Formats: sequence, structure tokens, C-alpha cells
Amino acid sequence: MNTLTLKFPHNLHPNSLNYSTNISPKFPNKPSSFHPLSFNSKRNISPLASMAVTSAEEVLPPSLDSTSEPPPLFDGTTRLYTSYICPYAQRVWIARNYKGLQDKIKLVPIDLENRPAWYKERVYPENKVPSLEHNNKVTGESLDLIKYIDSHFEGPSLYPDDPNKRQFAEELLSYTDTFNRAVIFSLKGDSQNEINAAFDYLETALSKFNDGPFFLGQFSLVDIAFAPFIERFHPLLLDVKKCDITSGRPKLVSWIEEMNKIEAYKQTKRDPQELVDALKKRFMAN
Repeated sequence: MNTLTLKFPHNLHPNSLNYSTNISPKFPNKPSSFHPLSFNSKRNISPLASMAVTSAEEVLPPSLDSTSEPPPLFDGTTRLYTSYICPYAQRVWIARNYKGLQDKIKLVPIDLENRPAWYKERVYPENKVPSLEHNNKVTGESLDLIKYIDSHFEGPSLYPDDPNKRQFAEELLSYTDTFNRAVIFSLKGDSQNEINAAFDYLETALSKFNDGPFFLGQFSLVDIAFAPFIERFHPLLLDVKKCDITSGRPKLVSWIEEMNKIEAYKQTKRDPQELVDALKKRFMAN
């Protein structure tokens, strides 16, 4: 599982975080040509060619709500149904950007507070984001989708050839839900033990490979899986718990710094205060 329910913590189920999407689209800079991974994939390109994966500056479309008409479904267009503020959807958005697929996978943002009825009825019966319309079918679940995009589309690979790294990647991906629950369920409690243990786990994981600052050494889908949540938990824990997750964790500090250099991720980031306000509304409401 790789999603969360609409209400926390009483009914935990990943992938349908009910954040409001009544936000103004932002206009990101051009995606960077830097792609530190050149692992083998189904349609991978050479390391030299991967340096040239770029696209024009992307203007983000507005979110569709209950008054919006549906797109022309199954017309050959590949669509990523997303939300600009949902961390699960952000995972797939980052992968799409990193592989240089801005012109091949169209963003269709959904207003999760005022969802169009046609999304559940005609697109994705689970009524959650993210989902991907490709080859005349729609599939969901964020961890599945980042793997799908990596293996079915061109661009620099996000999954390593090294069997040791592959095994560790699966361990870390399996840990993502445990990590998220540890932080979320600790928000209202007095103890920070669960939070400290969760981030200590990440600090140790970042020490396993020494060929780069990322979880598998080089940038991969593991970094994509954790990035949206660390982006949110960092300012939230400072605000609510006065807890700095980077204190005493130099590997995590380096990882955050390096992540913020990756344009594919930077294009998807939100204002920290916006994230804190949304999370407090969901998790801290009495």
C-alpha cells in the first residue's frame, strides 16, 4: 500500500490524501538537463543522451472540479491525474518530470475537495490520485506508477541494475508506509521516540552506499518515494513539535540539499507554509 485515507488517523489507507487543491498553479523553470542516473531500463538511453533530456517551461493547468468537463478519455493521450498538493501524486509527477516526459504525459489536476463526478464514474473508480491513463486503461497506486513510468517510457532509468541496490530499494519502498505512519501518529502524542526512530532509520539507510548522496548512491525511485513526505514533515515537525529532523543527521542534511538541486523535483514543490497549514488541518484538528 502506498496511500493514505482522507481522514487521519482513524482510518489509515494510503493514496487518497484529501488535500484541497484550490491553489494557484505555479510556473516552474525549465527542467534541468542534469540526470545523475544512467541505469539500464526497458527503454533507457545512454548516459550521454540522458544529459539532454529537457523540455520547454511548463505552465501548469488549473485543477478540475465538479463543474469541469472531462477530458476526451482513451483518445491516445497519456494522462496523469494528479493533485498539486498530494504527496502521493507528487511522487509520480517527479518521475514524469525526471524522465523528461512533460510532452508525453499530460497533467490533469483534480480538486480533491470538490472532485468531478466523472472522475470516479468514468476514469478511476477508486476516486483517488494519482492515476495514469495509458494504453486504453487507467491504473493507480503511487509506488506502482513510478515503477510503471520508469519501465514503460524513455528517459534515464530510476532503478539500478546492481542486485544489492535493487534489494535495498525494495526494502526502503516497503518501509515508506511505516515511516509515514510513525510520523503521523506521533503528531498528537507527547513522545518523539517514533519520529526519532523513523528518521534515524533514514539516516542509516543513507549511509549504506558511498557512491553518491542518495539512498542508492545515485538518484532513484527511492528518493522520489520519500521526498514529498520529508518535504512536508520537515516544516510540520518544526512547527508542531519544535523538532528539527536534520539535527544530528548529516546524511539527511546532504540528501535534502541534493534533492533541492534536482529540477524535476523543484518543479513540484509547494510553499512550506501552505503544506504545514494543510497538514495541520488534516492531522491536528480536534
